Amino acid sequence: MSVSPLVWGLTIAGILVIIAADLFLIHRNDTREFTTRRAAFWSAVYIGLAVLFGVGVWLFSGGQYAAEYFGGFVTEKSLSVDNLFVFMVILARFAVPKHAQHTVLMAGIVIALVLRGIFIAVGAAAISTFTWVFFIFGAFLIWTAIGLVRGDDDEFEENRLLRWAKRVIPTSDEYDGSRFTTRRNGRRYLTPMAIVMIAIGSTDVLFALDSIPAIFGLTTEPYLVFTANAFALMGLVQLYFLLGGLTDRLVYLAHGLAFILGFIGVKLIFHAMHEYGVSWAPEIPIWLSLSVIAGTLVATTVASLAVGGKPSGKTPEKAPIAADDADAAATRDA
Repeated sequence: MSVSPLVWGLTIAGILVIIAADLFLIHRNDTREFTTRRAAFWSAVYIGLAVLFGVGVWLFSGGQYAAEYFGGFVTEKSLSVDNLFVFMVILARFAVPKHAQHTVLMAGIVIALVLRGIFIAVGAAAISTFTWVFFIFGAFLIWTAIGLVRGDDDEFEENRLLRWAKRVIPTSDEYDGSRFTTRRNGRRYLTPMAIVMIAIGSTDVLFALDSIPAIFGLTTEPYLVFTANAFALMGLVQLYFLLGGLTDRLVYLAHGLAFILGFIGVKLIFHAMHEYGVSWAPEIPIWLSLSVIAGTLVATTVASLAVGGKPSGKTPEKAPIAADDADAAATRDA
């Protein structure tokens, strides 16, 4: 797949325009609470944009590349659902006011998108030069799948970047609207808004350690890897508000994702073996990968809903009521 610098530039510019419209037009000029209905509408808009882009890939580059893009997009989207629980824990732990959650998530996603772009460039260069990288990616995905089944990712732990920021940079304990910095006694401090943004962005980069190798198992085209990640990330904010507590009902989601990651990991290893001349190593076609991914997600959802979404122990603690919401809460209680 040959993509000119002009197409790359136009694609990145288009993504930036969509993000800017979301952050500065859709959200900032609307003071209403981001309800489930609104989240459903804008989630549909983002999924529609992703589908339209895939149709464009099919028209200009053919069905093979379109299938690779859709496989990557569905995989990234499904992995992001599991990651939403961690976002819920972060926002609850830092007691982020509801009106500020959209801004925090969008800022963190912009950071993650930039850093993921760097990861993709490095990964694509490594794969094009060293075939044995597929062995590493495949083994890592299988190891991650085992961790998902064991529940190793159930708890959120502050990563090193966040701990360093809280230790080194002067930080205020109080929010100042949606500002990232505030002034106290003539001194400038970071607000919890900035800290939680760092937490969201850096945590999402850690998620990329799973998702980037996974999508490289479906396509080695950097353009498709980047755009699939971009569309999955851009709709993550709306998906967060749409799903809410639904993640607790999808009790078998981790098992389904583990199977998908394990399958892609085996596919990567088979591909590397095939490249090194192992005659019995099969090449798994993209249509089979799409069937396995879609079938696993459907089976996982149906099985979870069939058992009634029994509590999985993942429900985050309720966030403390924000100061500017206290009066309204007291009125309701009265």
